Amino acid sequence: MRQTFSSVLGVLIVAALACSVVWAQATAQISGRVTDVTGALLPGVEVTATQTDREASRIVVTNETGSYVLSSLPLGPYRLTATLPGFQTFVQTGFVLQVGNSSVVNIALEVGQVAQTIEVTANAAMVETRNVSVASIMENARVLELPLDGRALVELVALSGAATPAPILNGTGGRDPFSKGNISVAGGMAASLNYSLDGAYHNNPAFGGYLSMPFPDALQEFKVESGVVGAESVGERSSGSVQMVTKSGTNEFHGNTFWFVRNGKFNARNVFAASRDSIKRNQFGGTIGGPIMENQLFFFAAYQGTTFRQDPSDRTAFVPTPAMMAGDFTAIASAACNRRAITMDAPFVDNRIDPALFSRGAVLFANKLPTPFNECGEVKYGIPEKEDAHQAIGRIDYQRSDSHSIFGRYIVDWLDNPAPFDLTGSLLISGSAANAVNGLAQHFTFGDTYLIGPDTVNSLRLTANRVAGGKIRPNFTAEDGVGPAHLGIKAFAYLPDGPNFAVDDGWSTGWSGAGPAKTAVFAVSNDLSTLRGNHQMTFGGQWTGWFMNSYANAYAKTRFEFDGDSTGLGMGDFLTGQVEKVQDGHVLGPDQGSNECRVLFHRCLECGSAFDLRLRSPLGATFTHP
Repeated sequence: MRQTFSSVLGVLIVAALACSVVWAQATAQISGRVTDVTGALLPGVEVTATQTDREASRIVVTNETGSYVLSSLPLGPYRLTATLPGFQTFVQTGFVLQVGNSSVVNIALEVGQVAQTIEVTANAAMVETRNVSVASIMENARVLELPLDGRALVELVALSGAATPAPILNGTGGRDPFSKGNISVAGGMAASLNYSLDGAYHNNPAFGGYLSMPFPDALQEFKVESGVVGAESVGERSSGSVQMVTKSGTNEFHGNTFWFVRNGKFNARNVFAASRDSIKRNQFGGTIGGPIMENQLFFFAAYQGTTFRQDPSDRTAFVPTPAMMAGDFTAIASAACNRRAITMDAPFVDNRIDPALFSRGAVLFANKLPTPFNECGEVKYGIPEKEDAHQAIGRIDYQRSDSHSIFGRYIVDWLDNPAPFDLTGSLLISGSAANAVNGLAQHFTFGDTYLIGPDTVNSLRLTANRVAGGKIRPNFTAEDGVGPAHLGIKAFAYLPDGPNFAVDDGWSTGWSGAGPAKTAVFAVSNDLSTLRGNHQMTFGGQWTGWFMNSYANAYAKTRFEFDGDSTGLGMGDFLTGQVEKVQDGHVLGPDQGSNECRVLFHRCLECGSAFDLRLRSPLGATFTHP
């Protein structure tokens, strides 16, 4: 199934007083006025903001009102300098710009020589006075130190004000294997939360969530914003925004390594469990960044690997015992094995069935099931899990000149989680919860910031993303011999090699209908900020387009259900081939909003002649198929 969607956001134009601010996401700005000590406005003052860890500078000149704006600044520590002939040089150090900051620094110059310097040290973060939204910023120290389950970054969003976990947007099918949960902010839907990474579009429009998030060590900081958000989010998603910024290189080499381990050997046994848990999770990796050309070209690289192993035995099923295969159902019909004693329906006497009446297909399938360990047919099993996940991030920053900077960032995320059936071959773990989950996600972003003039800055973001992944059914083959045709069942099946049986009070086999999905997302955004008198004006626009190929076999399954209506026991109905319901083709039950398909016939598991197939719809129409 192929679906193509695209959305175009019209150009957003904002012209407002100096108290309003709009800038490219994942950046910050400094603005203010320059006066002398008497309060007189000073035009022509050269104001320089220098990012100290790269010695990259941005220079503007105050206009006729003494105003200046340094917009679209990269994040990090800064030094602010103001110079004008006839006045002492003003220097302010010790402050850090965080994502989305709109810091106001008003400067008063004193008469004197330029060689004389007045230095001010900012010992605390500057107060945000221009943005009226409610926001929470997580800097890298808190990102690394706060405990996260599986180091899933999205959990930090839930720590912001008015945030709460939300249901999975794409259902339980796991169509996006890189989604680690969803968050509702300020009462909005999870699909109404806008995500950006390094100032670029980072939503997954196919499922209403987000694309892969960097692991904590690769993230510089992020900001959760709600309420009256900036114009860059208007028209996209309404409940708030999450702005994330990856780390980048500086003039000094920096990096780290890490290893986190979780192992059942470190844990005490749960008082209700027969043994300790079998979880073994290892997360390891590291980061490194530094200069390629000092003050000009920088790199950053990061990797995280995750291995997860689990082999539990916490599930119970009931399968045919040797006594049942010999026709004796006395034990399973007793109160010791059931909630109450059961007497099988006529013509069966003393809870016995002549094995000659058994379905050949049912016997063949029963012989492929595990051997029970008691007379009730009880077996213990679990859903083993073997997951290998990797994420690699690379970023290049190029300071071409004081007026032009460029960056490129690439993330690749891949996941391999084979189906438990492929690991063990046990049919009891071929159910819907035991499908393979595989995926590959790639995200590329290009950013360009250019000073057109001393009062005008243009910021461009281009991004291309591709996500391929989802649940894949176990790899049944003809050699497994468990499909309807291999068991002698005279019934058409779209997927002839896969078993799909459900026995009341016994066991079930099958697989989920959700299949993989492939999504490509493209976006381009541009912001142009200019200062005119006391007014800062920003013009911006964004275009997004996405394409999706979705695959599923939910309607292709041939499912046989046995509920005990014929013999009094689900196991008895199964072994004698008394099917209560068969679901086949592209028809669903009424609870799923479609017509109901019921096939009512006896002994279909071994019938060699034609049989009646009656399809009943809600309209009451009846169809007969020979």
